[in-house]
Amino acid sequence: MARSSSSRPSQRATATERGERIERELKAADNELADFAGLRTGTLRVGTFPTAGASLLPRAVIAFREAHPGVRLTVRSARIAGLWSMLENRGIEMSLMWDYDWCRIERADSVVTPLADDPPALLVGGSHPLAGRVSATLADLSDDPWITRADNHPVAVALERSCRAVGFEPQIACEAHDHQEAQAMVAAGIGVAPAPALALEGLRSGVSVLPLQPPAPVRRILLVSMADHALTPAAQTFAGLLRESAAVRTS
Repeated sequence: MARSSSSRPSQRATATERGERIERELKAADNELADFAGLRTGTLRVGTFPTAGASLLPRAVIAFREAHPGVRLTVRSARIAGLWSMLENRGIEMSLMWDYDWCRIERADSVVTPLADDPPALLVGGSHPLAGRVSATLADLSDDPWITRADNHPVAVALERSCRAVGFEPQIACEAHDHQEAQAMVAAGIGVAPAPALALEGLRSGVSVLPLQPPAPVRRILLVSMADHALTPAAQTFAGLLRESAAVRTS
């Protein structure tokens, strides 16, 4: 009995220390949440694809970092399947994506916000007979060899669908792995190529851009997040900056 009685003060002291520690931890967590809500700290993880990463994203990144230097911003670039995987695994909080009218993103577990339409253009070499024209149609180039995207890329699918819709099968001369490679092949005279307007950053010399008249495969630029994951204040702020960047870039 005496032993039991003497242990009570120690037990009370241990309980008090535990309670004080929990209180400190809760206060620290509240302060961290307050900092994040006030955009003073935390991490924001954003996904993108290469075309948007070279056009829409930089303006938003610069504005966000200048306004909220305490928030760590990380960007992951991938193809659509990779972006979906990162969204589902919480590797990123939201992502820029794109679709066409025949393959809309309509997943019930996602929130899709359209940012802008990205119309296509035609790229021809500087010595091409149509170089310097104000615009062109796909039919104008029905006899030309074409440079498309490799690995069954959706841009290649868009080219095939669009050419067939106006009555011809494109003759594929080269399958490029990115738009810069496609530009190089156009400049070398291997063929002509389609390119979304947002892919025309850093246009190579020796390439002429012809706006494409309808019918044309216009893609939508989107901001996508998972429906069961509410955006943090940092993500909401960054989403607003992306909307502004898209409005400026496509106006």
